[in-house]
Amino acid sequence: MPLTKDRMTPHRDAEVMPFAVGAGEEIFMGAQVAVNATGFLVPGAEATTLTYIGRAEEHVDNSDGADGDKIVLVRRGKAFRWNNSDADPVEQSMVGQPCYILDDETVAGTDGTGTRSESGTVLAVESAGVWVE
Repeated sequence: MPLTKDRMTPHRDAEVMPFAVGAGEEIFMGAQVAVNATGFLVPGAEATTLTYIGRAEEHVDNSDGADGDKIVLVRRGKAFRWNNSDADPVEQSMVGQPCYILDDETVAGTDGTGTRSESGTVLAVESAGVWVE
């Protein structure tokens, strides 16, 4: 139903948000993280069903747990420097274009012929890694 009067809409600072961790997952502090097809947080991995979320702010081990048994804080809305794939590197010509999740600390230049989910937008490519927003 549409508003008929002013409303104080609740809000959060979405820079650091808690996310429910997937069953059987261990997430390391500093890891590139994504949500899986059921909406639970997992470490970045080569898969087509992931949606990039950000960087894990803490280590959480849910190896013996069910979906949502553990929560991890994730930093969002920043550029993070991930490792660049040796086999499928992100090139300077890709600045402003998407790159793809290879694992929880590495991005690749292509979707691996449809086997990888998007990580984010390439902002810079350096010898130390790729800055991704």
